[in-house]
Amino acid sequence: MKFFVDTADVKEIKDLYQLGLVDGVTTNPSLILKSGGSIAEVTRQICDIVEGPVSAEVVATEFPQMMKEAQVLAKIAKNVCIKVPLTLDGLKACRAIRNDLGREVNVTLCFSANQALLAAKAGATFISPFVGRVDDTGADGMELISEIRTIYDNYDYKTEILVASVHTVNHVKQAALIGADVIT
Repeated sequence: MKFFVDTADVKEIKDLYQLGLVDGVTTNPSLILKSGGSIAEVTRQICDIVEGPVSAEVVATEFPQMMKEAQVLAKIAKNVCIKVPLTLDGLKACRAIRNDLGREVNVTLCFSANQALLAAKAGATFISPFVGRVDDTGADGMELISEIRTIYDNYDYKTEILVASVHTVNHVKQAALIGADVIT
């Protein structure tokens, strides 16, 4: 299982990376703003540390603006993975980013197996189901991971399951037992 760190704290990323514990990074605009730097500046610093994927998120909600932001983010570094929301415009952007920009895409804010199936069909590199938030609704976030794993295995989808919104250490263990690809 790969470990991605969900932060924009460059020192923390560097320390964990030197220990061999970081395979990639997931960020979002609010994490980067808390760090005090610009999105481009902080993302570039992270990409200089980590060889693996660094998810940088678009903030637009409509396809044309998502694509403009994706083009800017893609120029930061070769290991930038564009993060888009799991909406119809986000799925459209996912396909276009993969096909037109040749970039990895992290489709985020997944709350159901049906959504994960759509993301895989759109060509997502990673799907980010939010297990903690699913648990908060009274449903079972880890059951969602199991359902996605079964669907992806049934149809040989290459999309990697990136378990997000982890609230407990038990989420980590269960994700590993189920066969999730990444945890952040």
